[in-house]
Amino acid sequence: MNNLHPIDRFVRAFAGIALLELGYFWLAGGWQIGAFVVGAVLLITALAKFCPLYSLLGLRTGHAQTNAPGKVYAVLAGLGLLAVLVGGSYASQFFTRKLFLEDFNAMNDYYKQTLFLTGKNERAKAIEKYDLLLPAFARFQAKYSAYRPYALKNDTQLAADLASVQGMLAGVNEPVRTGDLQQAHLALEKVRPVFQQMFKRNGFSMLAVALVDFHDDMELMLEAAESKNADKLLALYPQVSDKLKAIEAEASDAEIQTIRKNLDALRDQAQAKSLDALPAAGEALKTSFVKVYLKRG
Repeated sequence: MNNLHPIDRFVRAFAGIALLELGYFWLAGGWQIGAFVVGAVLLITALAKFCPLYSLLGLRTGHAQTNAPGKVYAVLAGLGLLAVLVGGSYASQFFTRKLFLEDFNAMNDYYKQTLFLTGKNERAKAIEKYDLLLPAFARFQAKYSAYRPYALKNDTQLAADLASVQGMLAGVNEPVRTGDLQQAHLALEKVRPVFQQMFKRNGFSMLAVALVDFHDDMELMLEAAESKNADKLLALYPQVSDKLKAIEAEASDAEIQTIRKNLDALRDQAQAKSLDALPAAGEALKTSFVKVYLKRG
């Protein structure tokens, strides 16, 4: 018995596909199961043209004699649902990876600074960054022990690796604060290969990590360029250039060189105080970066 109008069926199918994608790519635990159950129910009722709950409540949005939708409507509805399925899956893959990398880089920045400062024998600064690293890693570990983005769903080693890194970081507490900083530096170096293996077995490239890390600081430069603030732009250039060097260490082909060329051109315009040229130079930098990021990020 048909008790669903074609528009009701389309909305159910649309919501059902969206919930199944949400559960598959984004959720974990009870929320994931709930999304799968509700999504499946909506999709099945849309296909069957019948809702048992409507029947129990004496409701209906369509009747047995409801005219079948025209061919144009059916084609448009099918294309819309296909767009949700394909586009939503692609976007979810892209953004779950991107958000994971952003979380990792936010934590990893403190790790890199602690590693650098222990190597430079600068205890006070090393302690400052180490004290920021510990809670940052704890948040990262707690989140990704309970939740797995799509790209890491099948990584059975992840929890053990995070626990291993947590032990390494805790183990350098004494040498960082009062002991041998060189010993602390060498111990912290052992963290890097753990992260590298984690990325490799999950299909991430270190280039992707470096691109996300560069992006956040580049955005600050682009804001300065848009507001024609040459002084702020020049102050930001060294750290953005350092982030680009990390990209260049992974790949230095023509597309990466174009990013470097545009970054340096933006700096040159700022040094020359060519304020009106800054927005266009910033846009050129952004365009060259986006071209690489969409293909290889």
